[in-house]
Amino acid sequence: MPKKIEPEVRERALRLLETHGGEYPSLTAACQAIAKQVGVGAETVRRWAVQAQIDGGVRPGVTSEESAEIKKLKAENRQLREDVAILKAATTFFAGELDPRNR
Repeated sequence: MPKKIEPEVRERALRLLETHGGEYPSLTAACQAIAKQVGVGAETVRRWAVQAQIDGGVRPGVTSEESAEIKKLKAENRQLREDVAILKAATTFFAGELDPRNR
């Protein structure tokens, strides 16, 4: 399981990338340098940068808010499917109890 990184570290990394990112030849090089400064992996910083660009509308993709909503809706959908399965089983059980042929 991945370790939980403090939001302050993420904010600091993105702030450093925004202010000093232009000093590097590529986003990858900037992310590697900033990752060493804040103490996380270079790929982590790169993913944060890409997601920040998506959230800012600079890059196409699924925003953080949309992703959270999709996750919430999938959980709700799963719960509703379980409820329907339980209700179907209960309906079958009670229909069998009321059937006069079973007495």
